[in-house]
Amino acid sequence: MAIDSVSKRQPHDIAALDAAVIELRSGAERLKVLPLLDCCELVDACAAAVVQHADEWIRVSCEAKQIAVDRPVASEEILAGPGTLLRYLRLVAAAFRDLHQTGTRRLPGSLRTNSLGRLCVPILPVGSLYDRLIFQGLQAETWLQPHVDEASMFCDVWQTRRDRPARVAGVLGAGNVSAIPATDALHKIFYEFEAVLLKLNPVNEYLMPVFMKIFQPLIDADLLRIVRGDRELGTAMVQHDGIDTLHLTGSHLTHDAIVWGTDPQQRAQRQRDNSPLVTKTITSELGNVTPWVIVPGEYSRRQLKSQAEHLVASIVANASYNCVATKLIVTSRGWSQREEFLDLVDSLLADVPPRYAYYPGSRERFERAAGFMPSGDEESLPWTLIRDARPDRTPHLFEEESFVCVCAETQLDEAAPDRFLEQAVDFVNDRVFGTLCCTLTLPDAWRKQHRTQLERAIDRLRYGSVCLNQWSGIVYGLMTPAWGGHHSGTLAAPASGLGHVHNTFGLAGIDKTVLFGPLSSSPKPVWFPSHRTADRLGRSLIRFYEKAGPMRLPAIIYHALRG
Repeated sequence: MAIDSVSKRQPHDIAALDAAVIELRSGAERLKVLPLLDCCELVDACAAAVVQHADEWIRVSCEAKQIAVDRPVASEEILAGPGTLLRYLRLVAAAFRDLHQTGTRRLPGSLRTNSLGRLCVPILPVGSLYDRLIFQGLQAETWLQPHVDEASMFCDVWQTRRDRPARVAGVLGAGNVSAIPATDALHKIFYEFEAVLLKLNPVNEYLMPVFMKIFQPLIDADLLRIVRGDRELGTAMVQHDGIDTLHLTGSHLTHDAIVWGTDPQQRAQRQRDNSPLVTKTITSELGNVTPWVIVPGEYSRRQLKSQAEHLVASIVANASYNCVATKLIVTSRGWSQREEFLDLVDSLLADVPPRYAYYPGSRERFERAAGFMPSGDEESLPWTLIRDARPDRTPHLFEEESFVCVCAETQLDEAAPDRFLEQAVDFVNDRVFGTLCCTLTLPDAWRKQHRTQLERAIDRLRYGSVCLNQWSGIVYGLMTPAWGGHHSGTLAAPASGLGHVHNTFGLAGIDKTVLFGPLSSSPKPVWFPSHRTADRLGRSLIRFYEKAGPMRLPAIIYHALRG
């Protein structure tokens, strides 16, 4: 077993895992009674360390993915690494201070009840972080399940933690986005009050040194241990009697192997008998064939191009190694602008240089998804759009997350916007794998005139996040929304996963996040691949989140307008 840095002493043997769990159990006992202001001090100390070590984090991430650290594309590692984590830490500290001062959370707006009678909780824009300026035109709310009312809309873990047994969580980290293992671990510590043993994925275990520096306050408090090692170490964590809960980000195949075993026949029998190998509480985020639905209608050229660039941004970000990367565009066969839109997507993809294919197994997955093996450079893969894909011909494009830079387009028969939307909801619910997130592009006039029908469609979508005119990766990065698959997932059929992370307001009974945005965005969003100053804007956001205030806004505005 390869093992490294499981405790403050950094031993290198299997006994170290037992020692780390014992230390974490002690930390978990103290966490049960740790005052909220002391929690804030730990959060603030980690935030200060993020600022101090951000450059190192960005550098090692860019080196691993062969990205020039001084080019706009480096913004991906800036924003999906220290930028995202710093925003999260500021939101957590603010929530804890509100709880300490008032006993509740201060929401960024008023509650509303939608046309279906559901309670909708505003979660964006957050005033203290100047979201209305930084995320212009965007609003988000959490739709709660039917049984939840204003009296039961918040989790009670802060009030009940003293009465709960001390628990240690094992977190199996994602290998693609550097902030994921960090925020997953922090959610366990500060929102479920469990000490964490975090195992880094072998793909990004280069984060170990910088994470040890950033999270030293939590390590010193015996609330966190960070390990790196092989599959044997992961198995030992899963089976360890001292680890009470598990959280993993990865493939549903990994989830099923952990819970039900690797032998197909034995796995099927265990599922029939409801006899899982692991009885610990498991939460997870397991990927998605992410759909982008284009409701037919009349769009201006500006709107069409902006939506095409939003979609292309979702494909090329992180070389398409994202669960939120669009993998299926759903259009109407009778939409008059279909060819124009797809031509824009192809043209914009052609403008983006190929990226280093850093994730293991990429070429094999590309060949399966695209149907061919590219010639030439073996270190990169071409952006590929497959038009008019059909479930009966290429079912794997609808049923398997390729986790590679291939996106398919499929057509539905309905041409009228209202009937198409109903057909599209049924299609993505029933024919497309996953429940994590989806996007709807909607004509402005239709959206204004059919608000009730739109809310019914959003309600019927079995996704953890539904975005209007915007990429769902934004929901992940905002941190106030809960992030995870739809709550309909079960241990036997988890789809995109079980439970949620982020959710900095601590909402309970979550149905889904809904993100609202315009068809055309101005200034150009920092996540667009054509943004000319994205890296400098990303670094300005880190400096802003270090200490949010009006004096640090001019640099953000300057680089945003020059994009």
